[in-house]
Amino acid sequence: MPRMYLLAFIGACVLVAMVPGVSTAVILRQTLRAGRGSGLAATLGNETGILAWGLAAAFGLSALLVASELAYDVMRVAGAVVLVVMGAQSLWQARKEAPQPPAGEVVAGWRGPYLAGVGTCLANPKAGVFAMSFLPQFVPPGQSVPLTLVTLALVWVVVDLLWYGLLIWAVARAKAWLDRPGVRRRLEQISGVVLIGLGVRLVVEAR
Repeated sequence: MPRMYLLAFIGACVLVAMVPGVSTAVILRQTLRAGRGSGLAATLGNETGILAWGLAAAFGLSALLVASELAYDVMRVAGAVVLVVMGAQSLWQARKEAPQPPAGEVVAGWRGPYLAGVGTCLANPKAGVFAMSFLPQFVPPGQSVPLTLVTLALVWVVVDLLWYGLLIWAVARAKAWLDRPGVRRRLEQISGVVLIGLGVRLVVEAR
């Protein structure tokens, strides 16, 4: 793959990763709630979903979402429900004002956050449509399209991992301040409102 195409694609991936969205909200929510390990698990789940969408784009499966209005709408509603439920859980957690766990205590394993990352990514049809429209723009003429798209999907995942890893590190560094009951409660409230807002937008927004 020509270097100029690769560098342009990496730059585009960085810009895409920096735009706050569903993935950022879910990953930061898990990090704030249960620490760095939970945030990393959610990130790995999200990147599993990204890789799946990239592979679907490589083999033409994402085109089904564009062709089928019903499939698109079903996934859109399912994704919205997931986001609204997670947002409601955050708001409920903020109201409970639960005491903070002792330092070093494991609050949540990797499975729940990982599945949350996978679920929100795969249940977002816009991610599939975006992968299908975004990745092919960086396929050089004369290259194998499926192989190049798979390669680009892997690069996209690596860039995402680096960006979200940096975010998780920054949140972990501020843990002492973020663990204050008042601050944590406010962050749970903000997280809940953002997730519910993203879910509502996913329902009402057209393709």
